[in-house]
Amino acid sequence: MSSQKPVLAVLTSGGDSPGMNAAIRSCTLAALQSGYKVIGFTHGYYGILQNKYIELHEHVVRDIIHCGGTILKSARCPEFKEDESQQQAAKNLEELNVKALIVIGGDGSFNGLIQLSRYYKGQVIGLPGTIDNDIDGTDYTIGFATAVETAIEAVDKIRDTADAFERIFIVEVMGRHSGFLALNVGIASGAEQIITFENFINPGKELKKIAEHISLCKKQRGMSSYLIVAAENLWPGGVYRLAEDLGNYANIKCTPCVLGYIQRGGNPLAKDRILATKLGVGAIRAIDNGKTMLMIAECNRDIKEVSLAIAVGHTKTVNKDLLQAQESVLDIAALAKQQVL
Repeated sequence: MSSQKPVLAVLTSGGDSPGMNAAIRSCTLAALQSGYKVIGFTHGYYGILQNKYIELHEHVVRDIIHCGGTILKSARCPEFKEDESQQQAAKNLEELNVKALIVIGGDGSFNGLIQLSRYYKGQVIGLPGTIDNDIDGTDYTIGFATAVETAIEAVDKIRDTADAFERIFIVEVMGRHSGFLALNVGIASGAEQIITFENFINPGKELKKIAEHISLCKKQRGMSSYLIVAAENLWPGGVYRLAEDLGNYANIKCTPCVLGYIQRGGNPLAKDRILATKLGVGAIRAIDNGKTMLMIAECNRDIKEVSLAIAVGHTKTVNKDLLQAQESVLDIAALAKQQVL
């Protein structure tokens, strides 16, 4: 690619999240204003390996801030873990005269960026785009707020059916190995139980706790709906196995429901559009200042620059106040004791 202007590249990688398009838009518009030629690699890191990209002009990104998904498409690229692929990617970037690369994604995408930097000498910047909200150094990730709202809307509808038939439903939400989605969705939807990584002990004790709580609720309320929100990848065998286990353990009949990929879709909420815009502008500012190996984050409403190595550390935990709040509002046993007294 021959161009007098410095070239800046953008790609989206890993699982898609609402607000990725808003991030592409802000990166592009801010970069154009700074005098860059902007290209977008398609299908994540595959785009770099295969030299597949589109030029990002103002008219391309002008009206995408409200759209879910990503116009650049996304993918997971196992081949990129190999040194040979990283070297080829660095070579392709250099031949295209790419001065800086911005990757919008989660920890897997950031790890790829860290490995690429061993061979690619241009600037590399990450933007946290994942519904899991499991990236260290930032209060929220692009797409988390929308995913929570989407899941809440679905759980509210499930509650309607649960109320109509006075049934017990177990709803599985995404989150991979993080409880941010499960805890926030569970609290906002008034779930009777939330099973998440932060409060999970072991299957035996959890079955006992759930069964006892369901029994107490029946004594206090009579027949009624009952919702359990569970994080994926937590219960051995998933929520269908959990429903089976509850049936075998305490003759409790439950209906499992997996929300799945619905949580990734939909137009981003204003919160995610604004966050993506701020982070994209922050990325171009960091590049203009000659910085590299950073993730652009938001902490306490301020835009911060965080080392990519710190961002993938997996030390971020859910707010303990949320866990305590959930335990307090659902302590049926304590309420029962008060009524006896």
